Amino acid sequence: MWTAGILITGNIVGAGILGLPINTGLAGFGLSTASMLLVWALMLGTALILSKRVLESRQEDFDLPSLFGQALGPLGKWLAVGANLLILYGLLVAYLSGGAGLLLNLCHLPFSREVAMLIFFCLITSLTLFGLAFLQKGNAFLMILMWLAFGGLLLLAGSKVEPSRLTYADPMLLPSALPIMVTAFHFHNIIPTTCRSLDWDAKSVAKALLIGTLIGLGMNLLWNVVVTGSLPVSGPGESNILYAFDHGLPATVPLSKVISSSIFTTVGMVFALLAITTSYMANGTALMGFVRDMFSLPDRGVGRVLTALITFVPPLLVAVFYPGLFLKALDVVGGVGIALLFGVLPGLLLFKDSQSTLGRSLGIVIVACFLVVLLFEMGQELGLLSIDADIEVWKAAQKI
Repeated sequence: MWTAGILITGNIVGAGILGLPINTGLAGFGLSTASMLLVWALMLGTALILSKRVLESRQEDFDLPSLFGQALGPLGKWLAVGANLLILYGLLVAYLSGGAGLLLNLCHLPFSREVAMLIFFCLITSLTLFGLAFLQKGNAFLMILMWLAFGGLLLLAGSKVEPSRLTYADPMLLPSALPIMVTAFHFHNIIPTTCRSLDWDAKSVAKALLIGTLIGLGMNLLWNVVVTGSLPVSGPGESNILYAFDHGLPATVPLSKVISSSIFTTVGMVFALLAITTSYMANGTALMGFVRDMFSLPDRGVGRVLTALITFVPPLLVAVFYPGLFLKALDVVGGVGIALLFGVLPGLLLFKDSQSTLGRSLGIVIVACFLVVLLFEMGQELGLLSIDADIEVWKAAQKI
């Protein structure tokens, strides 16, 4: 149960955790923390709803394509499958691109980016293909290393926290952070794998989901405290949240300037590499199960080889030759797809399946919450909604 929970944590805590407070911190510590707790509860709730459907099947080859087929019918199934494939392939492309860059910077390898990517791909894909039992043990070991690196980041940056900075708040900037939070707590593709690994035991699955998401939530909350407490929202130079947000930088970049420590930068890169590795393994495993169900392939012999090829070769080719292609599409479809498939759809399933007024009411609440997130996400992606920061308010906040 613990190893299954840690696999879920590895799915949640990708390298994106380093940049999350930059996107959410613009609204302020208190608002971003409260919103993070709400989004975590909603995403855990929808995961429990989907896990119930998977557990009812008790079939080794039952994965999200079959679930989408049950819920949406043939046409809806293939639209959902297409959107989810784009999400999963896009994530693997992002991990390969990011991992190769980190490997080059950390090890100072005399290779091109493409060669470094191939080395990184071979190493982490091999670990993923060894099977679920090995994956869980290997992932647990990598998570321990990642927690040590994360602890180092907190220790080095914690001394720079100024409590007065935690009092800043700007509710107008909160809506733009909600879709990012939903994406950060998305782990639902690993649910069928979790159910299989725990022998379809509903209580164990629920505990694994709770443990895994709680650890991920705790790490995100701790990092949120350190970043929003250490960095000013705005100001001269590059060591502030506004500059990092405008330039798409993770929090470790402005923090390294505040701390003035090369050790912090190195530890940050080690953490990011480990986070990318655990996320790649978790999402790769989820995608293998997804592909196996989609094409009705056996998990042995030629079927397993075909599953591996369909799962891992396309993202490698895209990452090497056209890295911007999938990532651009992921920007548009990713947040919308996650909110629809793993937010709105589970809420509708709860409303449909529940026999009680309370259950149906909860289903309506879940759908309503994710529709709000979806509206903000679509508005931003289509350029219909632009939430600009009030620089004067930020400057005034620095005087508090």
